[in-house]
Amino acid sequence: MTDRLVIAAPASGSGKTTVATGLLAALRARGTVAAPFKVGPDYIDPGYHTLAAGRAGRNLDPILVGEHRIAPLLRHGAAGADLAVIEGVMGMFDGRSVDSDLGSTAHVAKLLAAPVILVVDAWGQARSIAAVLHGFRGFDPDVRLAGVIANRVGSPTHARILSRACDQVGLPLLGALPRTELVELPSRHLGLVTAAEHGPEATAAIDAMTELISGHVDLDAITRLAAAAPPLTATPWNPAAEVTPVPGSPLIAVAGGPAFTFGYAEHLDLLTAAGARIAVFDPLRDPGLPQGTAGVVLPGGFPEQHAEALSANTPLRHAIRDFARAGGPLHAECGGLLFLVRTLDGHPMCAVLDADAKMTNRLTLGYRDATAAADSILGPKGSPHTGHEFHRTTVHPSASTPPAWHWPTPDGTPHPEGFVHGNVHASYLHTHPAGNPRLIQQFVRACC
Repeated sequence: MTDRLVIAAPASGSGKTTVATGLLAALRARGTVAAPFKVGPDYIDPGYHTLAAGRAGRNLDPILVGEHRIAPLLRHGAAGADLAVIEGVMGMFDGRSVDSDLGSTAHVAKLLAAPVILVVDAWGQARSIAAVLHGFRGFDPDVRLAGVIANRVGSPTHARILSRACDQVGLPLLGALPRTELVELPSRHLGLVTAAEHGPEATAAIDAMTELISGHVDLDAITRLAAAAPPLTATPWNPAAEVTPVPGSPLIAVAGGPAFTFGYAEHLDLLTAAGARIAVFDPLRDPGLPQGTAGVVLPGGFPEQHAEALSANTPLRHAIRDFARAGGPLHAECGGLLFLVRTLDGHPMCAVLDADAKMTNRLTLGYRDATAAADSILGPKGSPHTGHEFHRTTVHPSASTPPAWHWPTPDGTPHPEGFVHGNVHASYLHTHPAGNPRLIQQFVRACC
């Protein structure tokens, strides 16, 4: 059995991250072990969750991994915890399409039979909050709306009015958070600044969230709600059952540090299960690849924010270039792709790929149903994969011959994306390894 609850909201910007992060830290402070999760392909919120909970933040995305893996992944990530706190994405019913709840917070809550706490921005509201709650509870009766936390509450009198309004629809007001700027986190072109980059300020913000939640939320009621969730009978996800260990224990260098923070915890789980040894290196500081490197993983992140410092690390840039030219297996996604081009906003990068990258004002965002455009270190041509794009940069030329992926455009023509060059696979597409374990198996084999 896994005690669990979902933190949802009517819309983005209502305070879900503040509540979820503060709740994780407040529970930790009172000795409760809480496992953090985030619905959807978000990489930034799990970084703050990790700091708050003291254990890895993980994602639950039925589009990328399949509905059947959501409960097993929750049980795997919550092993040893007292309860799981799952932060939703966007508004509660917002998913991949306006025609269904696929990939939404509501979808995941139903897959997990988890009680939902709705975080409502109460600024300028009184009795109207009851109408909001009535609508959200009635829209999909299969979602168990169990309580409310009001955010940006103006005064104790305002809190009492909101509590009476919640009573009118039979939902408890579990917390009333006063308006404060102390918990605000800096943002940029793709959302919040990552916890790894925010440094001491991130810790200070989490401390403020902890104090806010501890002082204004009924934590005992929260834990009782989580404990009331019905038992989960799904078998915990087991990375060892998804892949076969290769002989030789190849050393795979995985980029980390402030510039490369976008990755899924299950990626490392699967690399290890496939027989690899993992060495994390920081391209901002380390002068070379770890000794004995047999394969390199460059995950996503914000290299565009660190282009000057990355460019200044000439020895590492040359080491990665030479590794790729010698046929070393290299898997790069999004930010990792940017590190492999000739230049990024005019700053020299690794020059593994014959292309240049620059920032734009256009956000490219969304799920992609992709097909491998060529045989590569990740698998055979023609294999299908669902991934996610999220960037404001562009690479020119946009694809080599052959590209890494094709996916259909609205007019039905295939859109080429990414690069397959020797033993290099680089693209903007983020894939979730738990949904594509064979990619990890193939990559580790290529490193032997």
